[in-house]
This record gives sequence, structure tokens and C-alpha cells, in this order.
Amino acid sequence: MVQSNQKLSATPSFAAFEWMLSMRYLRARRKEGLISVIAGFSFLGIMLGVATLIIVMSVMSGFRSELLGKILGVNGHFTAHGVAKDISDYDNIAARMLAIDGVTQAVPFVEGQVMVTSPSNATGALVRGMTEASIRQLDGVAGTLRAGSLDGFDESHGVAIGSRLALKHRIGVGDKLTLISPRGPVTPFGVTPRIQAFPVIAIFEVGMSEYDSNFVFMPLSDAQPYFNYQNTVSSIEIKITDPDNVQQYWQKLAEIAGPGTRLSSWQETNATFFNALQVERNVMFLILTLIVLVATLNIISGLIMLVKDKGRDIAILRTMGATRGAVMRVFFITGASIGTLGTLAGVLIGVVFCANIEEIRQFISSLTGTEVFSPELYFLSQLPAKIDPAEVITVVLMSLFLSFVATLYPSWRAARLDPVEALRYE
Repeated sequence: MVQSNQKLSATPSFAAFEWMLSMRYLRARRKEGLISVIAGFSFLGIMLGVATLIIVMSVMSGFRSELLGKILGVNGHFTAHGVAKDISDYDNIAARMLAIDGVTQAVPFVEGQVMVTSPSNATGALVRGMTEASIRQLDGVAGTLRAGSLDGFDESHGVAIGSRLALKHRIGVGDKLTLISPRGPVTPFGVTPRIQAFPVIAIFEVGMSEYDSNFVFMPLSDAQPYFNYQNTVSSIEIKITDPDNVQQYWQKLAEIAGPGTRLSSWQETNATFFNALQVERNVMFLILTLIVLVATLNIISGLIMLVKDKGRDIAILRTMGATRGAVMRVFFITGASIGTLGTLAGVLIGVVFCANIEEIRQFISSLTGTEVFSPELYFLSQLPAKIDPAEVITVVLMSLFLSFVATLYPSWRAARLDPVEALRYE
């Protein structure tokens, strides 16, 4: 007995016998069925909670990234609008803006609202007049052509339209669209609408319904007389190398744009939209964390029942020389194993789900006969998912922390158990 006591007392922390006892307590036995069921539900709860957190955070990150990419693929990082008057000498202003270190594009353009009519429909649209060289710099347009070509755009006297706008009007390349602008010629009776037909020379598909159904691109040389701009433009669009650091360029660009213009950044223009996404993302993280928290509470209840059931075993271990620390570590390993395995399984399921999320969406849509993630509602044609390693690590650490903390109280209860009291009625 003395040798056994010396052997157990000299055992280092997290020794082999502690792991052996912990793994034995995790295995189901007939009289421990309820405890095993609780442990199983704890495992499933943590697994589903971690997987759900990873999936939701990845989808929301992908949603933001896709929207940002598509918005900035069509619009610039800065836009200088003529407020008091139209912008004249725009080529010189654009050249001076391009001379700023970090500015990659400065594109003058004319913009105006029109009504688009065809034999089958009439809708509103936004027309942008740009040169061929400028429109080719828009990856969201030039890189997503579905029909036609932008070759000779400046001399074509035609327009490039979005795929959804073409679908609404049931037209294709070569057909004509009639554009009606309220900014027409000035007559003694006032301003009359300008009505003019333009052939469709190209159809693009950004993948964001707001742009594909509302945007029309027209040669700058045609847009200026159409909207009554005499050798002037309405705005200049600027792109920079670091879109997240717009404040660095603000003062220099505003000075070059001069008085009578208003400079706005993409963050200012879309502030409400992206702030709403960020708030929703944070709230979803807090709500879904409760799933993991509930699962860890199951670990606490399961371990407390296990400690009560194993009171005799704990007493025998203590009389053989096992320290309170050794007993505490046995039950800590038991609870932590549930949390660790559940977390790892959740990460695996979450990553696999995110990697195949579009196929899963299509399968659910075909199975239920409904449109899951409708492009008209969410602006995107596909369900995006972007796995951020930092977010995954945060979720894993949070889950492991909650799981480990949940084991402390039951383990402490086990270590505090008095061997005499435990064996008195045996």
C-alpha cells in the first residue's frame, strides 16, 4: 500500500492513468446511460454551434466581400461631383489627380436618369457616358460581357446594357432601345424631353441585380449633347490602390477638384449599407455563441452526475494516494475532451459546408421547389462564402475556452470529495 501511495503521489500532471480513467468515463455503460446521453448531446451541441458560427460568419464575410467587389468594380473609390456648375477642363483635372501617388484611375463621365422604352416594356435606368478607354478599366463591366463587344465603342453611337435590363425588354445585341431624358432642348415653352433611339452593342452581367437591371453605358461624345453638357462632365471617378485608407487622399483630391465640386468616398456613399451588415454580423455572432454556451452547460450537468456516480471510485483513488489535483485533472480531461472533439468536428463540418455552399443551395432549391437566396432580394446571383482564418481561430478559441471553463466546477467538486463520507454507506 505504501508503494502504491508513493507511486500515485509521484505521478506527474496529466499522466497516462489520468487519461485512461477519463477515456473510460467517456465510454457508455448500462448504468451510466443517462450520463453518456448528456455527453453525446453536449458533443452535438458544441459541434453544431461551432459549425453554424463558421458557416454564418463565412457567408456574411463573403456577402460583404462580394458586394464590395461588385460595387467598386463599377463605381470608383472617390467621386467628384459638380455641384455649383458642371466640371470643365476635366481632362486637365483628371491628369493632375493621376499624378498623385496611389491614384490609379481618374475617369470623367456624364450621368443622368432616363426612361428606357422598347416594344415590350418601359423602365427607369441610369445612363453613364464614358469613353471606351474608361469603360474598359471597369472590371465589373468590361470583364463580364455576355454578348457583343466594346470595340469601337466611342464611334458606335450605341449603348452597353445589363443582362437583366436586356431580359426585361426582351432585346439583344443589334436591337434598339429608346431613351427618354427630361433634360432635353430648351424651347420657348420650357425644357422638352429628349427622345433618341440607340442600338445595343454589348450586354454585361455584373452579377448584382441593381447594376444589371439599371445601368446603361453610352459613349461620352454622345452623352454630352444628349444631357446638354457642352464640353463639360457631371463627375470624375477616382480609384486608389488602398480603398480602406481614403482619408489619406481626401485633401489632395479636394484641392485639385476645386470649388464648386463635392468629393465623396465609397465608404460615405455606402456607409448605411455596410454599417448595417457589420451590426447584423456582430449580433449573429453573439446569438449563435449561445448555442455553444448551452452545450457547455450540458457538460457541467453531465460531469456533476458523473462525479456523483463515481463517488466510490474517487474515494478509492484518494485512499490509494491520488492527490486532489489528479482527481480534478481526470474529470477536467473528461469534460475538455467533449469540448475539444465537438469543436474539431464543428470546424470540419463548417469548412466543408462553406466550400460546397452553392451546390448545397442549388440542391435545397431543387428539393423544395423554391428560390433560396433570391438574386432580386440579395443583389447577388450566387450565395457567397469566404472563410476567414482569423474568424475560424476566434470561434475555436472561444469554444475551447467555454468548454474548459465548464469543466472547472465539476472537477473541483470531485477533488473536494471526502473519501470517508463517500465510503461510509458502501
